[in-house]
Amino acid sequence: MIELTGSRVMVTGGAGFLGRRIVARLEERGAKPIVVRSAEYDLTQPERVRAALADHRPRYVIHAAAVVGGIGANRRRPAEFFYKNAVMGIHLIHEAWRAGVEKLLVVGTVCSYPKFTPVPFREEHLWDGYPEETNAPYGLAKKMLLVQLQAYRQQYGFNGIYVIPTNLYGPGDNFDLETSHVIPALIRKCVEAQEAGREEVVLWGTGTASREFLYVDDAAEAIVAALERYDAPEPLNLGAGAEITIRELAELVAQVTGFSGKFVWDPSYPDGQPRRAVDGTKARQLLGWEPKVKLAEGLAETVAWFRAHRASKRGARDEARSR
Repeated sequence: MIELTGSRVMVTGGAGFLGRRIVARLEERGAKPIVVRSAEYDLTQPERVRAALADHRPRYVIHAAAVVGGIGANRRRPAEFFYKNAVMGIHLIHEAWRAGVEKLLVVGTVCSYPKFTPVPFREEHLWDGYPEETNAPYGLAKKMLLVQLQAYRQQYGFNGIYVIPTNLYGPGDNFDLETSHVIPALIRKCVEAQEAGREEVVLWGTGTASREFLYVDDAAEAIVAALERYDAPEPLNLGAGAEITIRELAELVAQVTGFSGKFVWDPSYPDGQPRRAVDGTKARQLLGWEPKVKLAEGLAETVAWFRAHRASKRGARDEARSR
């Protein structure tokens, strides 16, 4: 186990949805987190990766930066999702090794698992087939970083680890319907329909696909615990331990938001991977970690944040117009 107190830990994507929570957990442990923002350090450029490492001289690095989105965004921008996610990680791993970083944790994605992986996904199933087509470029780009970490460990003795969180959600998520994942999209559609008095909401697919959702703060705690305690080359799943269909999820979101209308499912849009839930046994055993926030509780927190955030933005716009 490593001691984080007083240690400089560089967090790529540290100002993002997950990254902010990771930074908060590091601060709780007395570490000195360094937030790397894309506006200052473009990680797709190797010279900027080298600059970030030289400027901040971290002892440890957590790579949480990623270009992400829901099914629609993955279908529209597959080349961008592949290229940027691959090269950011490739440059960072190589330059961190060259700079003498003592340990590097890469946050992977559950999208890397094969399309028809038996549920729950076990880490040893990661190479048993091709990912679901709509997000395969993203999933494969992130998966190659696991290969690189294992290769650098084998040849150079570099201590790199790889964790695979399941689908994340929580306050501060991306609610842009063009790029968001399923939970923020459902919340926004239900809240806006309720406020407008609309009696129906159109949703993608059939609703039969299933997913597992991990509250973002629980994921951040697991990631920092893995940095402290996990040192093996094999990937490590981070899951909540509960699977739910998208249709059931929509009904739960309707309850939490107060939307009383009906859902209209549009099967001309894809469902994505048929089922998705991971076996998180290894993480629980090796990290001594358990997710704390149940889905209904986490959804209530997320809805409350979304409503407050929208209200504050409306207030700011009204104030600007009144000047």
